[in-house]
Amino acid sequence: MNKKMLGFTTFLVMLAVASTAFAQDGHEAEWAARGWGAMAAGLGLGLAALGGALGQGRAAAAALDGIARNPNASDKLFQPMIIGLALIESLVIYSLIISFLLTLWVRSAM
Repeated sequence: MNKKMLGFTTFLVMLAVASTAFAQDGHEAEWAARGWGAMAAGLGLGLAALGGALGQGRAAAAALDGIARNPNASDKLFQPMIIGLALIESLVIYSLIISFLLTLWVRSAM
């Protein structure tokens, strides 16, 4: 069953890609490239936001768990937690910048 699904998926992917490969006019390929570039930018940004949100949630939960176990350690846990959250958020912002650059690159290539 697994081999049949792999073959069917491969067939569908090849069917989707072949339409842009055999295009007669340059305009269809241009629009397809723009669509794929926009899809890549959106997917990359969505995955980065998902990963950042999960990382921030786990970091905050671990810090709150540590504070709940030892309330006197809240001063020692707060600053590293804030630095960690800032670093996680910076990775998401880098992803946003890369998606903007990818979108601009696709538009300039046309």
